[in-house]
Amino acid sequence: MIRPRWRLAGRMLTVSAILACLLRAAPATPQRWKPNIPKTWDEVALADWPTPVAGLNLRPSHLSANEYYSWPTESVRTYPVYYPGLEPKGYWEMLQRIGPKPLLETDTLNSEDDWIAAGRRVFDELDHFVLRTYDSKFIAAARSLDTFQIPGVKPLPDGTVFGMRWVPTTQGVALSFNNCSACHLLYLKDGTRIPGAPVLAAMSRADPTAVNVPLLRTVSNANHIIGTAIPFRMPDEALGLLWYRAYGVPWLKEDPNERLKTMTAADATAFASAGLQGGAFPRWNGSVFYPTKIPDLIGFKDRKYIDATATHLHRNIGDLMRYAALVSFAETTDFGPHHVIGEGPTRSALRAPDEALYALALYIYSLKPPPNPNAFDAKAMAGERIFAREGCPRCHTPPLYTSNKLTLAEGFEPPKDAPATLDILPISVKTDPGLALRTRKGTGYYKVPSLKGVWYRGHYLHDGAAASLEEMFDPDRLKDTHVRGGFTAPGATNGVIQGHEFGLRLNPLEREQLLAFLRTL
Repeated sequence: MIRPRWRLAGRMLTVSAILACLLRAAPATPQRWKPNIPKTWDEVALADWPTPVAGLNLRPSHLSANEYYSWPTESVRTYPVYYPGLEPKGYWEMLQRIGPKPLLETDTLNSEDDWIAAGRRVFDELDHFVLRTYDSKFIAAARSLDTFQIPGVKPLPDGTVFGMRWVPTTQGVALSFNNCSACHLLYLKDGTRIPGAPVLAAMSRADPTAVNVPLLRTVSNANHIIGTAIPFRMPDEALGLLWYRAYGVPWLKEDPNERLKTMTAADATAFASAGLQGGAFPRWNGSVFYPTKIPDLIGFKDRKYIDATATHLHRNIGDLMRYAALVSFAETTDFGPHHVIGEGPTRSALRAPDEALYALALYIYSLKPPPNPNAFDAKAMAGERIFAREGCPRCHTPPLYTSNKLTLAEGFEPPKDAPATLDILPISVKTDPGLALRTRKGTGYYKVPSLKGVWYRGHYLHDGAAASLEEMFDPDRLKDTHVRGGFTAPGATNGVIQGHEFGLRLNPLEREQLLAFLRTL
């Protein structure tokens, strides 16, 4: 049967219309998010990235990009070490069997959220690969109850050991230690996990985050690696020289670190432990005598400077990537004519790939504070008025509660040719100037810290000398007889916590109200 042409044409039009509608209704294929990953070790960015060092008035030198990128990359998945007796059935056998897996699979990352999730994995799993050990006695110790019961280390809520990782590799299963989360992961007493917040090693030895497990020191014994200034079990003379290379300031007329050369291992370890008990850490280029508090990474995206002494600028995500590389495997060793390592310590000569550092930086940028349990009530409202009346916002400016500016260490006068990138307040709050003037991290400045999150951080001032907000605002801390709650040099329990005297003249009620407000931030 021959159908009329107009009917065929009408049917074709109908089919075409239906197809057009279907095409319009079909969801568009989502475009893959393509990140613009900066080059981590960029010579142009490195040139004016660090702040000049006090006493030299020049920027420290970094290794060349050619050397940095000549190193092979290392990026494999790691797995938690379970507290002995709490390991799931078959877990150890699984580790023997699984082999190395990539820490990051960029082909599977299709969105910014995917990259942030990958960054969390880097934060949680990236290990100090220079501290890996395949030694059977250390591996056996990590699975022995005595290792943790003797110093009183307890498991985390999920049954794992804080700060330790298993690493399946082509050579077998290695024991290693967390890189990022070992310092920047806080567990509150109720078990709340706060990534980015500083670890408080000042808590009791029975606390699950007491990271000074004997294994960390003994594993480090043979690894004289830049950036791992850990108390080694070695002869006093060798230890003293190693520590001097980690902390010595040869351009100072009276370098306090000269003492390290003749210190016993016990005395040097006591100083390092004192810093840890105060929530501080004597990292490479720092000092066991002037430790610096572990920083809070929450809110890092809004900070203009890195480190308490503003050792480096934070201009963009690339700066965070290169700082992570710097403290993990590319530490500074040259300060003008001074090459501080001499013979002995070496670099790791391994690096994390740029993609892993970028994902990590994205994750750090995304970190949010935990829900604040402190109500903004009438007392806190009164405290906010006191905060404004006392002039606190001049430095701790809302909404960031920092002006993102620098103050002067007591006794330091900035040079006339100070870089224009430094936003300097011409005042000193007169806190202990040791870190800013007597270490290789010393720039002569202290950055104005943000007050956001003071309710969960604990330990205040750059060295963690004040253990609580109550102590921070207690006039008694200016007396020689004051019993310090935070960092105190070994052998001393009393001592002045100097500087930042704002708020010390408030009456008891006003002080209580101010603290109530600060805890809501």
